Amino acid sequence: MRSILAATLVIAGLTGAAAQTAPAPSAVPGVKPKPVATTPIRPALQTPGETVTAMTPAERQAIQSDLAWIGAYNGVIDGQASDRMVAAIKAFQKDHGAKQTGVLNPQERAQLAEAARKLQGNVGWKLVTDMVTGARLGIPAKLVPQQTSDANGSKWSSATGTIQISLARRKEAGVTTAKLADQEKKQTGRQLSYSAVKPDFFVLSGLQGQKKFYIRGAFKDAEVRILTILYDQATEGTMEPVVIVMSSAFTPFPAGVLAGPPPRKKVEYSTGAIVSDDGAILADREAVDACVSIVVAGHGNADLAATDKTHDLALLRIYGARGLKPLALAAAKAPATVDLVGIADPQSQGGGAAVSVARASVTPVGTGGLALSPPPGLGFSGAPARDADGKFAGLALLRPPQVAGPANGVVATQAMLVDAEAVRKFLLSANVKPTTEAGDAKASVVRVICVRK
Repeated sequence: MRSILAATLVIAGLTGAAAQTAPAPSAVPGVKPKPVATTPIRPALQTPGETVTAMTPAERQAIQSDLAWIGAYNGVIDGQASDRMVAAIKAFQKDHGAKQTGVLNPQERAQLAEAARKLQGNVGWKLVTDMVTGARLGIPAKLVPQQTSDANGSKWSSATGTIQISLARRKEAGVTTAKLADQEKKQTGRQLSYSAVKPDFFVLSGLQGQKKFYIRGAFKDAEVRILTILYDQATEGTMEPVVIVMSSAFTPFPAGVLAGPPPRKKVEYSTGAIVSDDGAILADREAVDACVSIVVAGHGNADLAATDKTHDLALLRIYGARGLKPLALAAAKAPATVDLVGIADPQSQGGGAAVSVARASVTPVGTGGLALSPPPGLGFSGAPARDADGKFAGLALLRPPQVAGPANGVVATQAMLVDAEAVRKFLLSANVKPTTEAGDAKASVVRVICVRK
């Protein structure tokens, strides 16, 4: 609609200008007046298809997404102009008793956007990067609040299992999309109703028992990523638009700024801070996520007692240990630099377990975030930070390097600081009373080892 209006205004402006500058007929007898120079005027866009084509790809993609959410569009959300998109716009206009022009006026566009936002809110739609596979995908979090992960992938499900979403990863040599599709087709109980196999991805859908299924898979080198969505037919009205947007949002091997972390290590080393003499240990939640077993070096197995997903904190418990020296947690006042007390990854210190100190500056970022620069070495995630007076400033969290694509190399590890107040609140919520008595921080840190499948 904006394109039509703009073209109309241009035409009007040019016509008016021509009328003002045209010379009057010559008053000299026998002399013809000079012809008036004219400029060809491009006619206004006439068809809905031309109007859609004149939009930017981002505008088209946003409209396609909103149309998909209300169930009017079932194509790929790619920002490409198409007759299917125009037909979906007309269907939306028909459902709302408007003239079926195939072009959204400003009021209709706002109405469509609001309807889509409401449906997204109803299902808890959010885009996430899966920590196990590194893939980017959209999840209807309110429909599938239960999440589990292991070394082979991640799963989300509803409380009753009526909706199940899984994202799997594996290595497979000599793979092709046709081979992957055939493997999925042969899974027990699947009745195929749709199949599309392309060189870089495949899509399958149909029935599996009493549930509908949708599968989208891809590979890169020898790494395979497969997204599977299962849902009861009774939830079809809710899930069909969700499946469409999930399919288009799925990026199995993100590049650039969308790149996620590499697959989880089977054995991951981090630092823990002893916070009570009866065996409570503060740690990085992600460093101990999806572990088959958690071992605190020198003390044996540990249990995961509590987590704080907002700040990525975890509380571990070891039993029967003696002579533990809790970390002093008297809070510092927003220092500009800190000393991080941790234990580096054994691969970077020749298999040793020595406690070391790394200095870093603290820089506020975003809304309330604190970045550490330069980030310390691997193994320091969970390391306590101290100010110049030795007071507790917070807990360091490291995130592994992110693959930015073959052309862009590797983005450096990022390090953040969870401030002391957030740590103290977490411990109090877990019934751990922080000590404020001064002590040697090096005697209060331990190596934490997570073993995954």
